[in-house]
Amino acid sequence: MADKRDYYEVLGIDRNATDTDIKKAYRKLAKQYHPDVNPGDKSAEAKFKEINEAYEILSDPQKKSRYDQFGHAGTDPNSGFGGGGFGGGFEGFDFGGIGDIFESFFGGTGFGRSSKNKRGPQKGADLKYAVEIAFDEAAFGIQRDINISRLENCPTCKGSGSKNGTEPTVCRHCNGTGQVQVKQSTPFGQFVNVKTCDVCRGEGKVISDPCATCGGKGRVRKSVKIKVNIPAGIDDGQTISLRGEGEPGLKGGPAGDLYISVRVKPHALFQRQGNDVVCEMPITFVQAALGAEIEVPTLDGRVKYTVPEGTQTGSVFRLKGKGIPFIRGSGRGDEYIRVNVEVPKKLNEKQKNILREFADLIGDDKYEQRKSFFEKMKDALGM
Repeated sequence: MADKRDYYEVLGIDRNATDTDIKKAYRKLAKQYHPDVNPGDKSAEAKFKEINEAYEILSDPQKKSRYDQFGHAGTDPNSGFGGGGFGGGFEGFDFGGIGDIFESFFGGTGFGRSSKNKRGPQKGADLKYAVEIAFDEAAFGIQRDINISRLENCPTCKGSGSKNGTEPTVCRHCNGTGQVQVKQSTPFGQFVNVKTCDVCRGEGKVISDPCATCGGKGRVRKSVKIKVNIPAGIDDGQTISLRGEGEPGLKGGPAGDLYISVRVKPHALFQRQGNDVVCEMPITFVQAALGAEIEVPTLDGRVKYTVPEGTQTGSVFRLKGKGIPFIRGSGRGDEYIRVNVEVPKKLNEKQKNILREFADLIGDDKYEQRKSFFEKMKDALGM
């Protein structure tokens, strides 16, 4: 796995590439290095396999997310991340997954290969949904009800698309195969390409008496309420996947998945840094000089903290275990309080006189940073 090239490098794209960019780069390279275009060229065959491996990961939102976070380890089935692997050579490799690519080049699956059997079970489409939650909700987790719009099997025809009491008929154009052969001239010579039947759209059957509820489609769109458990510690931009909550599969295939992108609202007091939180808190000149017990805000409520005597602006104090819970495992991060010494404004004359008297009494000896600064300035400027 250490010898594998970066998948983005393989496709010649950057990490901000869109789905369209990824597919466009794959189309170009797959056409260039396909084994039928380079017969007997082992180097091209290896390159073609590498290109397909990269596309298999980067075109799948969940696999791409694991790869972006963990690298190749996130796609290794032996690493514990549950990613897909690739065997040696081309044995077991699903060329049907790239059928649509070559169909766009040659009007079929290309190079005399048969197309993927679209009449078999097909996984349903994945769905995406965005949810916004408060900072506290992200820290401690929350259950949310969301409403999504998705296709579901028609309740009248149970997904068959035909009116009750009727059945689809065999397509006469393809004799029920769902495919037709077409001879076509290409820059690489003449090939017999296998295309999806235009009449039955690859189904092999034609619905002559469609269901009135779904119009023969077998599916209808519905609004569905789903409970989502958002885990404690989730961060802004992370995604939750719900298996089988996407659109239903076709011909007995599995349902797609639902991907929920989480957006976390900013907090009025806290900023998140990993699993730690930072809070900037003003204190008075007297509190800083003499020390004081102050009330500090935390995600769990207010706690008392003793500021030591002589505290300076920018000093940071740590409250252990008062941060964000770890999304995996137990424990929490810490909270860091950064204090700012606030200088009073709009003093009256009496207050000013008291401060002048204080300044005369204390002199410059107690201001260590000030004393050090002026000594450095004297050395640097010769003053």
